Amino acid sequence: MGNAMLGEIATLPRTSPDGNVHTLPAQPVHARRRSIEAVVVSHQVLLPADSPRIGGEDSEHVRALAEQSGPLPPILVHRPTMRVIDGMHRLRASTLRGETDIAVQFFDGTPEEAFILAVRANARHGLPLSQVDRAAAASRILASHPDLSDSAIASIAGISDKTVAATRRSTSELPKSNRRRGRDGRSRPVDPAEGRQKAQAYLSRYPTATIREIATAAGIALSTAQDVRKRVQAGQDPLPPTLRTSVDQTAPDSRPEPSAPTPPQTASDPHTVTIGQRQPLEALKADPSLCLSDTGRTVIRILDILDDVDEDFCEQLADNLPQHCLPSVLEVARQCAEAWTNLIKGLEDRSATQP
Repeated sequence: MGNAMLGEIATLPRTSPDGNVHTLPAQPVHARRRSIEAVVVSHQVLLPADSPRIGGEDSEHVRALAEQSGPLPPILVHRPTMRVIDGMHRLRASTLRGETDIAVQFFDGTPEEAFILAVRANARHGLPLSQVDRAAAASRILASHPDLSDSAIASIAGISDKTVAATRRSTSELPKSNRRRGRDGRSRPVDPAEGRQKAQAYLSRYPTATIREIATAAGIALSTAQDVRKRVQAGQDPLPPTLRTSVDQTAPDSRPEPSAPTPPQTASDPHTVTIGQRQPLEALKADPSLCLSDTGRTVIRILDILDDVDEDFCEQLADNLPQHCLPSVLEVARQCAEAWTNLIKGLEDRSATQP
C-alpha cells in the first residue's frame, strides 16, 4: 500500500462498537470483492483470524510493528463474520500502542475463500509462513477445493506443486475428479493425453480450426493446442514420446480406437473449405505465387500466427504479463501496430491504383 493511502487513514469513516458509522472522506481501494473504501473499526467488533499460522502471532513482530511511526496499513476482514483475514500482527500492534480502533478493508466472499485469501496474503508479505504452516494450509485448501490443480494450490500456499501432489495422493477421502481448475481459472482434464486426443479428433473434423477453437473444444491450453496441431499436420503422434510411454505403461489396453471417418463437410459447417469459398488465409496458403517465394512464405507464417490472436487472447496476455515487462511490451506492441498500419495504407494505396 502506498504512502498516499497511509496518509488518508486518519480521515476514513469510523465504526463504533454499537455499529454506527461516521462517514468521512475515504481513499478507494481496488481489490477483488473487497470494499471500495476502508473504514476505521473498533477492536471490540473484530474476531481473531482463522489464521494459517499454526503457532499464532509472533510477539517480536508485533512489537516491531508497534514501534513503527505513523498509522498501520489497513487489515483485511471477512465482513459476514467480522473475522480478521490478514493483519492479526497489525491488530495486536495497534492494541499494544493503546489504540482502540484500526483501519479495515472488507472481503465479502465465503469463509473458504477468505481462508485462501489469508494464505495467499501471508505467504507473500509480512512475516513469512513456515513450511509447516504452508503445508497445513495446502491440505486444508485441498479439502475445501479438491477441484483446484496442484499448481494452483501450490501458488497460493507458496510451496511446490510436487508437495501438493504428494498430499493429494496421501489423502484418500478427497473426491475424485477428471478435471482440475488451473491458476488461470480454466478447467482442464487431469489426464493430459485425453485432452490431446480430443484435440486430434476435433482437428480431423475441422482441419482449418484455429488454435483457440481447438483449445476450447478439447479443454486444453493454447500452447498444447498449438503443439497438437503441429504434430498432426506433420503426421506425428499428438502425444509427445514421454506422454505416450506413460500412457502405454499405465493403460496398455486403453488406447482409443480409430474414429470412424467423418461425413463430408457441408456448406453449413463453419470450417468448410471449398473452391470459391476458401477463407482468406487458407486461400493465401494455397496460392503457388506465395508458397514458392521467400516473401510469400514469410507473409503466410506471420498471418498464420496472428490468425490465432483475438480479443480474449490479448486480454489474457495483458492480465498475465509480469509488471516489469509492461513498458517494454507496450513499446514493441506500438511499434508493431504502427508497422501494420503503414502496411495497410500501402496495400490500400496499391489496391486503389489497380484497374
